[in-house]
Amino acid sequence: MYWAKELAFGTGERHTLNYNIRVLGRRGVLVLNAVAGIDQLSAIRSQTRDVLAAVDFNEGHRYTDYLPSTDKAAAYGITGLIIGATAAKAGFFKLLIVGLLAFKKALVVGVLALFSAIKRLFGGKPEQVPAEAASQ
Repeated sequence: MYWAKELAFGTGERHTLNYNIRVLGRRGVLVLNAVAGIDQLSAIRSQTRDVLAAVDFNEGHRYTDYLPSTDKAAAYGITGLIIGATAAKAGFFKLLIVGLLAFKKALVVGVLALFSAIKRLFGGKPEQVPAEAASQ
């Protein structure tokens, strides 16, 4: 499977092409990227079939060698593969959520400390002048 993304950086007139190719295997995916100017899209598109034909997994590792009785199916589909399920598979999002939950405690303590400091700075009681000094 393959698709192209047109990218614009800043106010530049030239746009960049990021052409993504995914070749599925039995136990993973081969990710290929072509980065060029958007004006080279037709040239890259015409060469995609040749690139795909050059990719050959070893016997037993091809997508067509999948055995439903013994192989574990991925928990995500083609859409997940496109939007980054490789990160999800590696547990990235689970780790991120655990990290945020752990950080939540530190964030709450930090916010409370900040409010306490602001209260002391702006809401403190004015200093009282001793009675002896006030009468002079």
